[in-house]
Amino acid sequence: MTDVVWPAEPEYHGERLHQPWRLAVALVELLLTGGALWAAFACWGNAVSTVTVRLDDGTELVSRQLSGDWVTGAVALGAVAGFLVLDAVRQLLLGVRARRRRYRKSRERRENSQLAHT
Repeated sequence: MTDVVWPAEPEYHGERLHQPWRLAVALVELLLTGGALWAAFACWGNAVSTVTVRLDDGTELVSRQLSGDWVTGAVALGAVAGFLVLDAVRQLLLGVRARRRRYRKSRERRENSQLAHT
């Protein structure tokens, strides 16, 4: 039997996740969320139409009709806005938790120098 060779595990770089530029990405996503919500309400407004029928005896029957295409567009844009908000919160947290490299490197140097003296 041959030995099974597993592929090497990818290295994890936590520093790549926490970047301050993610704050700008979160802001852009929140602006896009506002646009998506505005478009969703506009679609919903176009989806509802009023139909009035007058009978021979003078009675008016008023009903509302929903257009499926516009309703679907409004619901889809609302879902997109929800996903954008979730990702904006994620980007915001990753941007706020960014650490300064200078502090981390100086701390590592201090620890290495302490280890060298012992």
